[in-house]
Amino acid sequence: MMTSEILSSPDIAELAKAMVKVQQALTPACKDAENPFVKNRYASLNSVIEACRDALIAQAIWVAQYPVAADAGHLGLVTKLVHGESGQWQSSFMVMPLPKNDPQGYGSALTYARRYGLATLVGMVTETDDDAEAASPQRSKPSKAAERRNAPPPNPSPPNPPDQPVDVLAGLPKIDGITYQTVTAGNGKLCVTASGNVRDKRAFLQEAGFRWDGNRKLWWRYAQAA
Repeated sequence: MMTSEILSSPDIAELAKAMVKVQQALTPACKDAENPFVKNRYASLNSVIEACRDALIAQAIWVAQYPVAADAGHLGLVTKLVHGESGQWQSSFMVMPLPKNDPQGYGSALTYARRYGLATLVGMVTETDDDAEAASPQRSKPSKAAERRNAPPPNPSPPNPPDQPVDVLAGLPKIDGITYQTVTAGNGKLCVTASGNVRDKRAFLQEAGFRWDGNRKLWWRYAQAA
């Protein structure tokens, strides 16, 4: 397995010195793309590359990213930094599930993995690090409006009858093993739940705007983005 292989050259002192200078020159990647499901902006792969390319080239550091064999239904990606002057190198190995077992799903996962693999290895953040804010216990208390938007739907009623329009489902991404269903929450709003083989699909569900309700043990989102 790739994870058992050495992920750096025996000595990385010169590479580390060069990367210190790279990180001193880095600026946050611009959020230049929009998630069509939740209408939030994020830094695309192109933005991440543009934000670090000049700093890496200035220190003679070459970046290579290439897919490698992984378990069925998953993508393996190696991101590697090589110091051109010393030949020292360091790499990372990422495995992520495929949203669909077809070329489109593979390409989507590859772009996603390259974006996070490169940003992580060079130590880059975006204009606003949403993931870090969500994970930090020191973050400021959200506003009442934000709490209402992020609160789980109260007491969802039984699934809609088969003849109820569910056009909202047509715009959701097709993820292998995931089934969508519409429900009406206690507040009267239409919600969508995702069930089935949700294991290892967290990244793709979050990209589509779904949230995890730990009490009810389900992924859900409002049918219309807030």
